[in-house]
Amino acid sequence: MKRKIVVMGVAGSGKSSVGSALASLLGARFIDADDLHPPANVVKMSGGTPLTDEDRWPWLEKVGSALLRDQGTCIVACSALRRIYRDCIRDVAGEDVLFVFLSGERRVIERRMQDRSDHFMPASLLESQFEALEPPRDDEVHVEIDIACTIRETVNLIDQFLKSGTS
Repeated sequence: MKRKIVVMGVAGSGKSSVGSALASLLGARFIDADDLHPPANVVKMSGGTPLTDEDRWPWLEKVGSALLRDQGTCIVACSALRRIYRDCIRDVAGEDVLFVFLSGERRVIERRMQDRSDHFMPASLLESQFEALEPPRDDEVHVEIDIACTIRETVNLIDQFLKSGTS
């Protein structure tokens, strides 16, 4: 069965790690949406400047297109912080996108961001991420998982959710 899954949350919540591990478990394709950003967006964020919606629209459309054109199950790690961003992804990819929302305490995420050195997103932009965050609502197909879980526990919870047929 083909599934379209977006692992979402603020920077440092573990989207890429969880998405990659879930793809391995499901035998699915994994795409890190960070790799779909145009160079100008990366330069902007690297310099500590938050993206505007105008910066995001073409990127979000690329995310939706990647989900749409994949022939099998596809998992994308993408912040998808606001409802309108998720709507844009769904408008392109189709309504059957499952959003896995990785939620957690700001101090835990801050610590994670400070501990990583291999990412262009500085910890200084975390505040703008939390300001933009609109958690998925009941009318959106989603599952919320606390980042206090290990990656293995998180992936197992997502797998259980998928097997339950709730998605």
